[in-house]
Amino acid sequence: MKKDTLITYTGRDPEDNYGVVNPPVYHASTITFPSLDEYENRGDNEFDRPQYGRTGTPTQFAFEEAISALHGGFKTVSYPSGLAAIIGAATTFLQQGDHLLMADTVYGPSRIRLANTVLKRAGVKTTFFDPGIGEKISDFILPETKVIFMESPGSLTFEVMDVPAITSVARDKGIITMIDNTWSSPYFCQPIKLGVDVVIEACTKYVVGHSDVMMGSVTLNSSEHYQLVKNMANNYGYHAAPDDCYMALRGLRTISVRLQRHQENAYKVATWLVSRSEIARVMYPALPEDPGHEIWKRDHKGASGLFGVVFTEGNWKAAAALIDGLKHFGLGASWGGFESLVLPAHPEKIRTVNEWPHKTPCLRFHIGLEDPIDLIADLDAGLTRYALACS
Repeated sequence: MKKDTLITYTGRDPEDNYGVVNPPVYHASTITFPSLDEYENRGDNEFDRPQYGRTGTPTQFAFEEAISALHGGFKTVSYPSGLAAIIGAATTFLQQGDHLLMADTVYGPSRIRLANTVLKRAGVKTTFFDPGIGEKISDFILPETKVIFMESPGSLTFEVMDVPAITSVARDKGIITMIDNTWSSPYFCQPIKLGVDVVIEACTKYVVGHSDVMMGSVTLNSSEHYQLVKNMANNYGYHAAPDDCYMALRGLRTISVRLQRHQENAYKVATWLVSRSEIARVMYPALPEDPGHEIWKRDHKGASGLFGVVFTEGNWKAAAALIDGLKHFGLGASWGGFESLVLPAHPEKIRTVNEWPHKTPCLRFHIGLEDPIDLIADLDAGLTRYALACS
């Protein structure tokens, strides 16, 4: 089936639910069994059927089935947040004495909370690498290297990685590859087809799509990897609540039409910003002049609504004048919902491989589902305030 058909049909079974189109929400902790024999002989895979609320309900299984189908993966494990998915996946394959290679552009909590806190305390060393390194990743691989963690494009500065080049090197050396695919979502990119072993989604963003549910997922390329990740999730006690799984599955049904609109709106706004003298750079791989455009066009089927800008001149006082007067952009973290957002970005504070070259303010925009004419008018007035604050 094509993607839009998969989105419509997978993860539901009306014939087993009295013809109800959507799978029901199963609230469960205790699961009872009809006999001692069935309880004692649940099969080689303890996760094949409901056995306890924490290990999964039919609502959770339906959501995981849909994500797996869209990614073309073996199976998916769901988590209560994107960060939980990141930490759950990474700690499955890393232990004391191991070495992690992580792209220098990753989502802030991946760097700060996973690499610099959780893994550091566990005795795992992390080396950050230039996201544009491609097959030269081999120069950084140590005997202790067990995982390469990628994010393409990065969700702050939007560099695009040559994922197939990196996965090819990793595969030859028996190294697990992981990618945070949240920017593209499973609709615009299926990293398993690019050779990735473990695909992480912060489903909070485009999968849910309505800014009202925390959810993460990890899609695996094999039964072996699935068993490892699912067992570790169970060890941690990670559990995706049934109501949240229902809401995430409902959001997934409309991801194609939403993302097409996000892409259309974002491209219009980004193109308009490129024309403005106040803007030195728009960081958006969908733009032909973006350094990562060709690789993005090769590996992705579309662009989301998230991009960044760097100003030609000015300071954060001027940026505050722009941001504080915006009418159609909320100031807040996260993205992927229906609404437009703006957030200050400070790559100079976290990048370690290459010094961030810009000294002027950097902002991240998420372009929502509003009319782009209104968004552009709002930004036009904001840039006027910015220029006045600079003078």
